[in-house]
Amino acid sequence: MKKQAYYNITFGGIGGQGIIKASELLGWAAMYDGYHVKKSEVHGMSQRGGSVESHVRFGKKIYSPLIGPGQADFLLCFHADEHPRLVMFLKSGGTDLVEYLKRAEAMVENPKHVNTALMGVLSVFLPISGPSWQKAMETVFSPKILDENKQVFQRAQGLVIK
Repeated sequence: MKKQAYYNITFGGIGGQGIIKASELLGWAAMYDGYHVKKSEVHGMSQRGGSVESHVRFGKKIYSPLIGPGQADFLLCFHADEHPRLVMFLKSGGTDLVEYLKRAEAMVENPKHVNTALMGVLSVFLPISGPSWQKAMETVFSPKILDENKQVFQRAQGLVIK
């Protein structure tokens, strides 16, 4: 993918899947790489199991955190049932990463790592450096779970064949 002026990524899933953590990871990685970042979250229900959606925009200068219908460069769904609701955000020619959901679920032993695996997949498509992703993981994950998440992230990058 050629470098763009800005990138719009829509995340979606259900409460408890780590959508907010994943969008934080992307936000930090983009900031560490020198991008201007805006992030927004929508919680359908403030409990486990409700719809959760997050928008992350980054680029040279970003003015609004929200991504409108047909504007997302990437759609990353953490739960297949949320895909039909969120696909409207994907722009024509955008990249729908739903095909990686089952692969990510199959590669991890702990379901809590699906979000990290999907972020590893997303990282392959974005112009953010490896060191910035590493620093973002050190910011977002506690030391207790950092190494395991780094390993999952790196293994998941291998799921992508471009």
